[in-house]
Amino acid sequence: MFDACLMMNFNTSLSYPTHKLGYANVNTQKTFLYKSRSNRVLAMPPPSPFLLNTDEDGKFGSTSNDSGDSLVSLENTIGIIGGVSVDSTLKFLRKLVKLGLKDEDSIPFVLCSDPMLSKDLQLLERSSLPSLSGHKTQRVQMDPTRIVENLRSKRVFLENSGARCIVMPCHLSHCWYEEVSKGGNVPFLHMGECVAKQLKEAKLKPLEAGSEVRIGVLGTNVTLTAGFYQDKLQNEGFEVVLPDKSTTEHAVVPAMEALSRKDIEGARNLLRIALQVLLVRAVNTVILASDDMRNLLPLNDPLLKRCVDPLDALALSTVKWAQTAETGK
Repeated sequence: MFDACLMMNFNTSLSYPTHKLGYANVNTQKTFLYKSRSNRVLAMPPPSPFLLNTDEDGKFGSTSNDSGDSLVSLENTIGIIGGVSVDSTLKFLRKLVKLGLKDEDSIPFVLCSDPMLSKDLQLLERSSLPSLSGHKTQRVQMDPTRIVENLRSKRVFLENSGARCIVMPCHLSHCWYEEVSKGGNVPFLHMGECVAKQLKEAKLKPLEAGSEVRIGVLGTNVTLTAGFYQDKLQNEGFEVVLPDKSTTEHAVVPAMEALSRKDIEGARNLLRIALQVLLVRAVNTVILASDDMRNLLPLNDPLLKRCVDPLDALALSTVKWAQTAETGK
């Protein structure tokens, strides 16, 4: 039984009919699919149906296809593992499509979005947020093993579906990039490496004489503790600046708590304070390693011009890979 939300989108010129895929049941006579919730499979090539099986943890089991072929066989097909929210995943897709449309042909992709995975990621992120209340509260300690296995299962599924390159537009999921990518048969782009290389190519100049180029990183506790942005930036020769303890306690954490209370204006003001403190420390730019933080700032906010969205770097690197794979260079 298919018991996880799966969305696969083939952004190609194929004119196959649109299907909604919910639960898949098999009897001795035939396999049938019927509508359920908002799960979609777009441009599924006929005639043979795919049978998608997951267990209670959202991991894919056997995947059967009568023809024995993958869903798509184009050499520049991208496999996308969805992140914390459908909204953030769709934002990445918009970036990808916008960049890809500059070319004559759009980029084919397979997208796997699982609400069970999203729920686990959100729970883990919330459990890591320190409480500022006067009372000590017992936080849920989550074992990330199930998340890692789920992510790895999605990677294997995408590879079997014909993806020639995997991307994971989610800051939090990159905490386990090494475990998820291990054993993969195709390139797996790392968002931290993409943004670090993009900044390196920008040939930034230090704002203070005699110092290295400084890059600030602002994100959730889980992402900063994992340290992958810091590692990738340092590998490119950058000096990394993180919020100090005072800024974290009085601006970053309160901003996230205000956001959880739907106090958008309060969260936005606190985020601006945290950004300004980093910029005062002579950083050239700040990596916003959190979709929630990025979404707080309006597009015309002057501070946003001093920030970098890693999803932009990942989308650009993905398009470059796809174009290279298509031409065979």
